[in-house]
Amino acid sequence: MPTTVSDLYSARVAAGLIRDDAAQRAVLPHLGLIRAWAATPPLPRTLSTFFRKAPEPPKGLYLWGGVGRGKSMVMDLFAGSLTDRIRRVHFHAFMQDVHARMNAARARGVDDALAPVGAGLAEGIRVLALDEMQITDITDAMIVGRLFQMLMDAGVVVVTTSNRPPDDLYKDGLNRALFLPFIALLKARMVVHHLASPTDYRQDRMRGQRVYFSPNDATAQASALALWRDLTAGTPVAPLTLRVQGRDVTLPESANGVARATFWDLCGRALGPADYLAIAAAIRVLVLTDIPRLSSANYNPARRFVTLIDALYEARVRLIATAADVPDRLYLEGEGSFEFARTASRLMEMQSDGWGT
Repeated sequence: MPTTVSDLYSARVAAGLIRDDAAQRAVLPHLGLIRAWAATPPLPRTLSTFFRKAPEPPKGLYLWGGVGRGKSMVMDLFAGSLTDRIRRVHFHAFMQDVHARMNAARARGVDDALAPVGAGLAEGIRVLALDEMQITDITDAMIVGRLFQMLMDAGVVVVTTSNRPPDDLYKDGLNRALFLPFIALLKARMVVHHLASPTDYRQDRMRGQRVYFSPNDATAQASALALWRDLTAGTPVAPLTLRVQGRDVTLPESANGVARATFWDLCGRALGPADYLAIAAAIRVLVLTDIPRLSSANYNPARRFVTLIDALYEARVRLIATAADVPDRLYLEGEGSFEFARTASRLMEMQSDGWGT
């Protein structure tokens, strides 16, 4: 029976479930250290132990690296090895919970709403595991520094994954100077590890796969669904809510950096550039279904679709789509059809094997 994180990894390699990767193995010893500490019951406060100093918690872990390098898989392995005393949650979902708790505290008349939130979050856990840390909202940026300090001071070890190094968090954000102490806190209280695997496993799984399906019939839907299931296999699927300029933007389904939504979920609502930029920053693959023919009859959704594709293109997000027609025949008449040529070109480029690397 495997007893360490490294043993669990080796067991998966031996079973043919994953490929042995030296870059992934390099981070396992520190995760093993955290696991061993978290799995040890806290000392009871009895006369025999009252004056004994409890073991200091190890440093947390900030695991960052490119898309598809295995960060989430390593996190799954680690989190699955701890049956209790751990909370595993996507970073954006975690921040939604924080805001909800703060609102409830304010409704009770609490002056410092963050204080009871931090205490409540720390209760009963020793490890907080956060997937895909990415900060795009100024409200979140102003909260996380003090919140993480409270959690760490309460003895909670934080383990997080991110596509960016700490110094790039909230890059170019409003009042970013106020955010810099949080970056310093991460570097002081967490081991910052770059998972620099040369292999993009997600791209490997999609290499040679068709990713744009038209017409939007049952075959197209089944093909997109098969890719979605392959990319999210074994990972819990849940809505992903992003906080953007004080508003909530929700992707109906998300897991392991992959999200799924319909055209109308994202383009049938009054979303704008900031919303699409936040979506592009939070995910690495988008399965977008039911793209209709575009014309003056659905001009506003068509404009939003152009903005969405621009955001995904600039962030190099992989797109899997079902659509009424091929890109250069999606928008043939009406205001905006001429300008759509650039979007059609981008849609075709985003179908290539190397896209998203």
